[in-house]
Amino acid sequence: MLTRKCVLSAVIATIFMSASALADQQVIDQLSHLGVRVAVKDNLAAQHGVNCAALGADWGACYQATITLTNPGAALQSHDWAIWFSGIRQVLATGNDQFKITHIVGDLHKIEPTAAFRGFPSGGSVVLPVVNEYWQLSLTDVLPRWYVTSSQGTPKVITATVTEKLSDITTLPATQWKRTPDDANILMTAENRYLKNQATSPVSAAELRGRILPSPRRVDITADNVSLKQGIAADLRVLPADSARVITEEFRAAGLRTGGRFPVNTAIDPAGFTDEGVKEGAYRLRISQERAVITGYDSRGVFNGLQSLMQLIPPMGEPVIPVMSLSDAPRFAYRAVFIDVARNFHSKAAILRTLQQMSRYKLNILHLHLSDDEGWRIEIPGLPELTSVGAKRCHDLSETRCLLPQLGSGPDTSTTGSGYFSRQDYIEILRYARARQITVIPEIDMPAHARAAVIAMEARYKNLMAAGKVREANQYRLQEDGDDSRVTTVQFYDRTSFINPCLPSAQRFVRKIMNELIAMHREAGQPLETWHFGGDEAKNIYSGPGYTDKNHPQPGKGQRDLSLQDKPWAKSASCRQRIQQGEAGDFTQLPGWFALQVSQWAKSAGLKNMQAWQDGLKAIPSAGQFATETVALNFWDTLYWGGVNSASEWAEKGYRIIISSPDYLYLDMPYEVDPQEPGYYWATRFTDEQKIFTFSPDNLAMNAETSTDRDGKAFSATGQGSWPGAAGMSAQLWSEIVRTDEQMEYRLYPRLLAVAERAWHQADWELPGQQGQAFEKGKTRQVNQQQLQADWNRFATLLGRSVLPGLDTAGIRYRIPVAGARIRNGVLEANTSLPGIRIEYSVDEGQHWRNYQPQQPPAVAGKVLVRTRSPDGRRSGRVVSLQAG
Repeated sequence: MLTRKCVLSAVIATIFMSASALADQQVIDQLSHLGVRVAVKDNLAAQHGVNCAALGADWGACYQATITLTNPGAALQSHDWAIWFSGIRQVLATGNDQFKITHIVGDLHKIEPTAAFRGFPSGGSVVLPVVNEYWQLSLTDVLPRWYVTSSQGTPKVITATVTEKLSDITTLPATQWKRTPDDANILMTAENRYLKNQATSPVSAAELRGRILPSPRRVDITADNVSLKQGIAADLRVLPADSARVITEEFRAAGLRTGGRFPVNTAIDPAGFTDEGVKEGAYRLRISQERAVITGYDSRGVFNGLQSLMQLIPPMGEPVIPVMSLSDAPRFAYRAVFIDVARNFHSKAAILRTLQQMSRYKLNILHLHLSDDEGWRIEIPGLPELTSVGAKRCHDLSETRCLLPQLGSGPDTSTTGSGYFSRQDYIEILRYARARQITVIPEIDMPAHARAAVIAMEARYKNLMAAGKVREANQYRLQEDGDDSRVTTVQFYDRTSFINPCLPSAQRFVRKIMNELIAMHREAGQPLETWHFGGDEAKNIYSGPGYTDKNHPQPGKGQRDLSLQDKPWAKSASCRQRIQQGEAGDFTQLPGWFALQVSQWAKSAGLKNMQAWQDGLKAIPSAGQFATETVALNFWDTLYWGGVNSASEWAEKGYRIIISSPDYLYLDMPYEVDPQEPGYYWATRFTDEQKIFTFSPDNLAMNAETSTDRDGKAFSATGQGSWPGAAGMSAQLWSEIVRTDEQMEYRLYPRLLAVAERAWHQADWELPGQQGQAFEKGKTRQVNQQQLQADWNRFATLLGRSVLPGLDTAGIRYRIPVAGARIRNGVLEANTSLPGIRIEYSVDEGQHWRNYQPQQPPAVAGKVLVRTRSPDGRRSGRVVSLQAG
C-alpha cells in the first residue's frame, strides 16, 4: 500500500509539474510578443537636475531613458516572469515601482515585477524610466535579443528584438547626439557631409595610371604600355610552393592565362638592397615591352612585387599595363590587423577572406583575439570544456553547460555569441595565411578578461569532483576556494573575470595552452614565435579616478561605497603568500609578475617574443626583465589623453612599440559623427578613411595638428626627443557590437586600405619627430596641407575607382560611403568622400531611382532621397533625405 501511495504521489506531482510548466510556457509565449522600445530622453541629465554623482556615475555623468513594453495580446497578470537584456551601461536608478532591474554579470540585466506590479494591459503599454551611467549617442548602444523566462518554461526571445536594424527597438532624438554641452563635433547631416566632401577633388585617370596601394617608395612610369592579352609565363620557383599556387590562382582570377607569352621573371637578391630601412618584404619591379622582372630581398619581397603587378591589371577591359619601374620596401616590419573573435565569433570563411585582402595590400600580421570574458574560441586537446562550455552562451544560471548570455546573444547557442575554431580550422587558417606570407599571432588574454576560461575550468572541476577524481579536478583550476574578492571589471564582471596567477594549477593551464598552440603552428608549417599575453585591464573599475568613496566624497565624482570593493585577488591566500614571500610587491603588481613568469615558460618552449597590451606591463620597470629576446606592446593610449608622452616612456623602457591607438586605429569606432553609424565611441566620435590616412605613427605629436580629441576640440602635443619611432602599426576590430561577418567587413573596409597605406608607406608630408616641437590644430602650421590634400585626393580616387570594384569581385561587404547632398535654388547637389562612387536620387519616396549626373544637377522639389551605389550595382549605401524649398 505504501508503494502504491508513493507511485500515486509521484504521478500527481508529475501532472502538477507538467501543468505548471505549461502555464509558465504560456506566460513566456505571450511575453515574447511584447513590443520593446528604448528611448533616450536626456543625455545631459547631470546638467538638468539629476544628481548623477550621488547615484554613483563615473565622473558624475548619466542620462535618462525609458523602456516601453507594449502588450499586443490579452492582459497578463502573472508575476512569475523575467525579461533579460544586455545593456552596456549600468542602470543607476529606476522610476516605476512595478518593476526592478537587477544587474547579473557583465552586461546581462533582468527586469522583474515587484509586488506593486499591476499587469500588462491588453493593447496597452507600460513605461519604465531609468537613469543609466554615461550616455547613449548611437543606435548600436542598444543590443538585440531580449528574452523571457518563467520558472519551468523554455526561455524565448522577444520577437521584436530579433533585429540588426536597431532603430526598430530604440529611439534617439536628433537633439541627443552630444556627450557634453560644449561638444564641438560636427554632426554629419547630408548638408554637412556635402561640405566635408567638397575638399576632396577627383584625380584624372591619366594621373592614376600605374598607381597602386599601398604607395611604393619610388615609381617611374613611361608613356608606353604592354599588353598581357596573350597571357603570362610566370617563373615562380623562388616562392614556396603554396605561395606560388596562390599567385597562379590570383593571376587566373584576374582573367590572365598563366601559360602565356609575356615572361614574368623572379629572383631573390638580398645583396642588392642597401638603402631600405626595413628590408624584409622589399622588392623591385621592372616592366618592359619584353618582360617583367621582380627582384626581392626575400621570398616575401617577390610575393609583394607580384601583388603589385596584379594591381596594375585593369579590372575590366583589355589587360594593358604601363612600362614602368618601381622600387619598394615596407615602412614597418609589423603591419597588423587585429580581429576579436571572442566577444562575437566570426567564421573561418570571413577570416580567410580577410587574409586574402591583407596579402593583396601587404599587411603581414593577423592578430587573433581568441579568448575573453565572453568566449573561448579555439579547441584545445585534453580540455574539451573550453569549447563545450566556454565557447557557448545560453541561459544556464549554473553555467555548467555554457556561459550566460552577453552582448545580445540571446538564450540559446544559435547566434554568433557561440562558436569556435576546431583544431583543424585553426591549422587551415594558419596554412592559408602562410601561403600568403602572413604571420598569425594568437592571443590568449590573461590574467583578466579570462572569464570564459575560468567558468569552463570550473565546470571541468565540478564534473571531475563528482566523479571522485580529485587530482584531475584540481589540475587546471583557475580559481581558489576562499577567494571572495569583490571586484568590478571595466565590463562589469566580478572576480570570475580573473585567472588566479598565484595557483600552480593556473600556471599548468597556461603552459598547456601554450604547448598546444605551438603544436598547431608546427603542424601548419608556421612555427609560433610570439606569445601574446593580453594582460589588459586587470583592475577594479571603481579604483579609477572618476569614482570616490561616498563616505568621503569628492565633487564631480561618482559616489560608491569603496569599502565593498577589493583589488583583484585581495582575498586569495595563495597571492597573499607570494606577496609575503617577496615575489610581488603588492596585489597591483601581480599581473606584471605573472607576465614575467609567462615569459619564462615562453622561452623554455622556444618562443622568441613576448607581446601584451601596454597596461598589463605597467608594473615592470624594464623590458630587460623578460626572459624572451624581445618584448613588444600594443600601445593603446589615446594621444589626446597624454599618449604622445607615454609612448616615449614605454620606448625608454626598452619595449618595441606597436602603435594601436584607439583614436585612430580602432575600427570598431564609427566612421562618422552620426547616431545611425554603428560603433563604440569611448575613444573618438569618428574614424574614417581620411583620418587614418592623415595619421602619423612615427611622429605622434604631429597628429595634434591634423585631428581633434573625442569632443572635436583641438589638443596640443609636443615631440619627445627620446621617441625612436614605432616598431609597427596595428588596426583593431573589437567585436562587442560586431555580431555578424557582414558587420565585421563593414567596419574593416575600406578603412583597412588607409591602414595599409600608413603601415607600408611614409608620406612626404609626414614630418620627422623633433624634441620640443609643438603641434595644435588651428594654431600651428607645420604640416604641408596642400601636399597632404593632393595625396589624399589621389588615394581617395584610387579607392573609389580601382579598389572598391575589386572588393565587389571578392564578395567583401564593405561600407559604401554615405552621400553628401544639399539643395540650392531648387537644384540638387551631391557628392561622395570617394570619387567614382555612383550617386542616385529619388523624388517619389524611393519607388524609382535615377543616376545623378554632377555635370547636369537636376532641379527638384519636395522631398528628395539620395543614396550611393557600389560599383557592381548590387548594394547601396544608407539613404539620406532632403527637403527642397
